[in-house]
Amino acid sequence: MSNSPRALGLASCCLMSLALVPAWAASPKAAKAAAAPASAASSSAEEPLDVLKQRLTDRLSSKEEAAKLTNRGGRNEAGGRQAPAAKPKPPPHWGYAGDLGPGHWAELGPEYKQCAVGTRQSPIDIRDGIKVAMEPVKFDYKPGSYSVQDNGHTIQVGVAAGQTIEVMGKRYELQQLHFHRPAEERINGRSFEMSAHLVHKDAQGKLAVVAVLFDRGADDAPPQPAVQSIWASIPLEKHESLAGPAPLDLGQLLPADRGYYTYMGSLTTPPCSEGVLWMVMRQPVLLTAGQLDVFARLYPMNARPVQAGSGRLIKESQ
Repeated sequence: MSNSPRALGLASCCLMSLALVPAWAASPKAAKAAAAPASAASSSAEEPLDVLKQRLTDRLSSKEEAAKLTNRGGRNEAGGRQAPAAKPKPPPHWGYAGDLGPGHWAELGPEYKQCAVGTRQSPIDIRDGIKVAMEPVKFDYKPGSYSVQDNGHTIQVGVAAGQTIEVMGKRYELQQLHFHRPAEERINGRSFEMSAHLVHKDAQGKLAVVAVLFDRGADDAPPQPAVQSIWASIPLEKHESLAGPAPLDLGQLLPADRGYYTYMGSLTTPPCSEGVLWMVMRQPVLLTAGQLDVFARLYPMNARPVQAGSGRLIKESQ
């Protein structure tokens, strides 16, 4: 080593620096530990910006998930119990007279809008039907259990499963039947005392309704057997169901002549949904004056007025 003043000064500085180093830093492990934070800070500074952004996004997502877990169990972010989900509103009440009558159905709620704007509404006055060789409706009605309910709009009959019809290559199952006074349908302007609507549904949910017209029979005629069974099972209170005491044969409700008219229409009660296949039996079934009076005392009038034909095609079986 040189003995020059400059060399002696450098040596003195080095010795002073070594004297200032703590004893723990002399080992290799300590040196590594001390260097680790600086190394981490250096690597973070060197990481690309997109990596740092992704880390921030992951942290925020984790916080959001934690908040969701905290809010589960019916509690809101403030720790209070959340309000229960609102129950769906029942459909508006409707009727056949006054402000609830057919002329006001569409005003009662938006779900009844079709009653005013529909172009394929029912019932109609059936006129100028085109006679064609249509296949007869294949009725497969068997005696079965039933129940009767006065639902506030009509007398409705629930039936056992398996009562079906087949028409135009499609099979429909009977859902229920109900009555109207006077008959809602007209044929060439002629009205009828009453009608029964037998509502069917296919596998795709499409509806097909068979309308049976009722007229007054001779005074000495026997009661119509199917209607007699239904009337006998009317419950004493509205909205209650009463099971019939014996199987009901709905085949007895049909006319002997199975000729019919058919057209596309709608439900005749709200929401007046369209796309309904109608089959109106051409020959009326006769009821006694007493049978007609039973229904008239409960529902003197529960029929929607006839709607515009709107140029619909009506076919009549030959």
